Amino acid sequence: MAKKILFSDDDLDTLRLVGAMLQRQGYQIAVASSGEQGLVQAANESPDLVLVDVMMPEMDGYEVTKRLRSDPQTADIPILMFTAKTQLDDKVTGFESGADDYLTKPTHPAELQAHIKALLARSSRWKAGPAVATAKPTFIIGVLAARGGQGVTTLAANLTKSLMTATQEEIIMAELRPGMGTLGPDLGEPDPKGLLSLLQAKPDELNQQKVKDNLLVHETGLRILLGSNHPRDAMLLNGTAQFETIVNRLAGLAPYLVLDLGPGLTPLTQKLLKKCQHLIVVVEPTLNSVLHAKVLLSDMLELEVNKLRISPIVVYRLRSDAQMNMAQVQEKLDWIVLAAIMPFPELIHRAVQMKTIAVSYQPDSQTNQQFAKLSALMLERARLEK
Repeated sequence: MAKKILFSDDDLDTLRLVGAMLQRQGYQIAVASSGEQGLVQAANESPDLVLVDVMMPEMDGYEVTKRLRSDPQTADIPILMFTAKTQLDDKVTGFESGADDYLTKPTHPAELQAHIKALLARSSRWKAGPAVATAKPTFIIGVLAARGGQGVTTLAANLTKSLMTATQEEIIMAELRPGMGTLGPDLGEPDPKGLLSLLQAKPDELNQQKVKDNLLVHETGLRILLGSNHPRDAMLLNGTAQFETIVNRLAGLAPYLVLDLGPGLTPLTQKLLKKCQHLIVVVEPTLNSVLHAKVLLSDMLELEVNKLRISPIVVYRLRSDAQMNMAQVQEKLDWIVLAAIMPFPELIHRAVQMKTIAVSYQPDSQTNQQFAKLSALMLERARLEK
């Protein structure tokens, strides 16, 4: 079914031109020539997206946006402000009013179409209304490694999608790495702010709906809380109480939650270990990396993490005869390795080019089968826990 767009603008020529252009792109169009009429149309038409002008008489676009956000019936509709107001303060006011995107006139039709398409793809919010707690406890899987650059985020994202496929349920992934996020740009979000927005919020503002609103909804169906990629944001790692609250809110939104904990045992990670029902330790099959992982596993035991809840996973990121085989890794670790992921660098590269993840880009690949087996093992762990 075609997506429905409500366009609210007091300029009738603009309404006609833009409306006709969007209809040619296959969208259903509803129009409103005033802010008040736009609110009525939004309630009656239940659009998939609202395109609103700022400079309208009596009720401007800022006020329209605020009222849409304050009404539970329309609160989750993506809003794109389309206006001639180009100053930075105008844009800030737009986003503070609740807009998801801001585009200035005049613009090329292709740019407007691109913004609409991207907003519909990444901001297709859940239609179930206000967030409610799930009926059963959330099974939380933490993914970490002894050092950076070992594919923790890639494993977490592909595992999340495989779990979604296996369970046919909504599953959330959280990239809990402010200033070190890598997944956003790979998925077409060059400057992700979901986690950053929550970490900067006041404690009493961190309800489930706010957390839910800051999830990226990717076209693959993945629901992800993305870490920012500005290095200066890493200072926010010290706010452990804020992170714990965020994880608690996420746990009320889905039956399974995958946490990208990144490298090492920071004070934050040590806190979050206790919230995880299972922990995956990513191990790169080179001698120094394996020995480093062995120390990490030992440290986790000293932190009183149950050994049965820890699963080392060997990730072969490159094809090389210099890497250790599974038997050698297990011997050095003195720990049973749950699974191995064979190298798939070309598939990752192609998936990133298409702004998606490997198991979605090529669902019939050997990589997909490996992640399907890993997700089955995690679901078995969840069944045993319950």
